[in-house]
Amino acid sequence: MAEHTLSILTPSVNNLTARIFVRAAGLDFEELDVWGKKDEPLFVQKDPALLTPMLEEAGLPRGSLWESCAIMQYLCNKHGLADLYPTDPAERAMVDSAMFYLIGTFYPLVARATYPTLGFPQYAGEVATSEADDDMKAKAQKDAEAALADPLEVYRAFFLDGKTFIGGDGPTIADIRLAATLEFLRAIDYDFPAWAEEYMSKVESALGEAYSEPAADVRGYVAQVTSASR
Repeated sequence: MAEHTLSILTPSVNNLTARIFVRAAGLDFEELDVWGKKDEPLFVQKDPALLTPMLEEAGLPRGSLWESCAIMQYLCNKHGLADLYPTDPAERAMVDSAMFYLIGTFYPLVARATYPTLGFPQYAGEVATSEADDDMKAKAQKDAEAALADPLEVYRAFFLDGKTFIGGDGPTIADIRLAATLEFLRAIDYDFPAWAEEYMSKVESALGEAYSEPAADVRGYVAQVTSASR
């Protein structure tokens, strides 16, 4: 058996993040596609949150761990992957801040803007899951798309100011998380600023097949759903 087992959903950018990471880190891993299987008793026992990616590894207190950023942080700490997760406290704080800003502020907008097109379920209490009419739901999706520009600009002006990557000369786990997330915006033909297109290309170029191979699954899904909606 591989040292690390990753349960995944291949169309998901949250899962893509961890998939890129284990490849870039050169870890011994196997992947289990759990599409349609997350309600099975064995999976629920390991992952009562029903979230993917889920890491299974002997060193974990409960044997399993979910949330892509937590998985990357844990494995970097365990294997001493300082090139992907700096050990200097100040540099690491910037990487952490960039990831937490994404999952707390940027990704909720990405989900509201893209999930209706992608056919993914949204959270309770959102306009998309309410009894609002189709026009209101479409407006909420467009409002979320419009709101993406400001937090995206924060990455350019703050986290990437004067640097190629958030971590400096090479991509870190924060760069993996951001670049993977931006893949979903292709589903709505988002008008990326030029710097963002260049940034995504540089992350993929720096990571090579570790990025391109799993990203092909997300890109294939996005192409499929956008073609079907036209």
